[in-house]
Amino acid sequence: MQQRKILVTSALPYANGEIHLGHLVEYIQTDIWVRFQKQRGHECYYVCADDAHGTPIMLKADRDGITPEELIAQVGKNHQRDFSDFGIAFDNYHSTHSDENKTLSALVYNRLREAGHICSSTITQAFDPVKNMFLPDRFIKGDCPKCGAKDQYGDGCEVCGANYSPTDLKNAVSAVSGVTPIEKESVHYFFNLADFTEMLREWTRAGHLQAEVRNKLAEWLEGGLQQWDISRDAPYFGFEIPDAPNKYFYVWLDAPIGYMASFQNLCDKTNLNFDDFWAKESDVELYHFIGKDIIYFHALFWPAMLSGANFRTPDAIFAHGFLTVNGEKMSKSRGTFITARTYLDHLNPEYLRYYFAAKLSNTIDDIDLNFDDFSHRVNSDLVGKVVNIASRCSGFIRKKFDNKLSMTCVEPKLFAEFIGESEVIANCYEQREFSKAMREIMELADKANQYIDHKKPWLLAKEEGKDTELHDVCSVAINLFRILAAYLKPVLPVLTTKAEAFLNAPTTRWIDELKPLVNHTLNDFEPLMTRVEADKITAIIDDSKETLLKV
Repeated sequence: MQQRKILVTSALPYANGEIHLGHLVEYIQTDIWVRFQKQRGHECYYVCADDAHGTPIMLKADRDGITPEELIAQVGKNHQRDFSDFGIAFDNYHSTHSDENKTLSALVYNRLREAGHICSSTITQAFDPVKNMFLPDRFIKGDCPKCGAKDQYGDGCEVCGANYSPTDLKNAVSAVSGVTPIEKESVHYFFNLADFTEMLREWTRAGHLQAEVRNKLAEWLEGGLQQWDISRDAPYFGFEIPDAPNKYFYVWLDAPIGYMASFQNLCDKTNLNFDDFWAKESDVELYHFIGKDIIYFHALFWPAMLSGANFRTPDAIFAHGFLTVNGEKMSKSRGTFITARTYLDHLNPEYLRYYFAAKLSNTIDDIDLNFDDFSHRVNSDLVGKVVNIASRCSGFIRKKFDNKLSMTCVEPKLFAEFIGESEVIANCYEQREFSKAMREIMELADKANQYIDHKKPWLLAKEEGKDTELHDVCSVAINLFRILAAYLKPVLPVLTTKAEAFLNAPTTRWIDELKPLVNHTLNDFEPLMTRVEADKITAIIDDSKETLLKV
């Protein structure tokens, strides 16, 4: 197999709040895919960063009585702790508030400006006369001009779904100070996105996107691309625009450049070459995993910015859907808006990794975390099928055969059948069809358990003269368990590490290289995973409601 060179990113979490289970869909999906690529022997790097700029961060820090720098440092530390505890193995995690990002943002901007893709014009905006600041749409509230619903944001109504300008809101007030905004003029800088209409038309049709995403972008392209306002007025937490005092890059300009900046930071710590990955002529594969709500930024603005600044564009953008809980939007009042830390306080993170894998496909469909289904799948698949193989056979090997497997594999065809599914399962992982991969693996687990049920080692252990057969049967089962653990390694890194310790045989590469373990000494079996307990799920929901009351 030819070794590939791959750079992978996930969308950058915003540095003003905690990681929750909705976020984790993406990071778990990406991590599984990256771990799979590494297990296949490819050179693959996974980078990410905190998205650390913008008005919300500035205002939250002000409310908390700390500097924005102090806020993003604390949030960044918490984010990295949560990701680590969920087994998300970044090769580099950084911040958009970094020297690398400041340098690269200025470079991209200057290249776009020199190529004629930046212009400026005077616009009228809502202004808070008490806080002496221009107000982003989300910081203006009022009555919807279409349906009259109260307390709606300045960019759209959450009740009737209408989109409108903040100036259309009835009884508008500043969400920062509560006063009525006034209108004020300001010079802003714009990226001429329409300059890239043809380039984007070609790029969006060239196989870089899922069909649903491509069709949506075709609608936007058909409707005509608008100029993109890339500037914000002081006060603003971000990078000042070169040669434009008191004007700052809008957070969405420097956030995707944060992918490049995090990778630059990795290059500075290793012997990697930045240009090998980001130069226009690079042949490295570049993939972005994102949520479907930020497609516009990633599949129009981002490729256009990269192209205009003479950098390479992504090979593909993989969008996923949202997470619902028990069939509904995550809800703070119902206790289903669950933070990563609340989950970790009660349950094994690998339960969730497996459950998401069992639900994820390569579409942008939403996935549902149904707690009854969650408990059943983990208990049935992982504990009842996979772990059960090792736990029910290891005792016989330890007690009767001094932890040593038999001299030969007496079921070479069965072993070969399990290995023979390698490319099918690998293709499912490659195509991000994780739910199909899990189904294939669980079908094999069923076959392994059927083999044990058919051979009945618990009866063989009681019969005289059956020790050799008992030894052979249990040794076959342990070898089948080893293959299953290797197939599940991208999803369950902790469980498989424990399994490898028990097997006394690490699996560093993909399954097709595995040979049966014969005349091989095992270590004592330790429990690999326990069942999901219903009271733990109740506790998570209760704690999530309590967290809401404390806010």
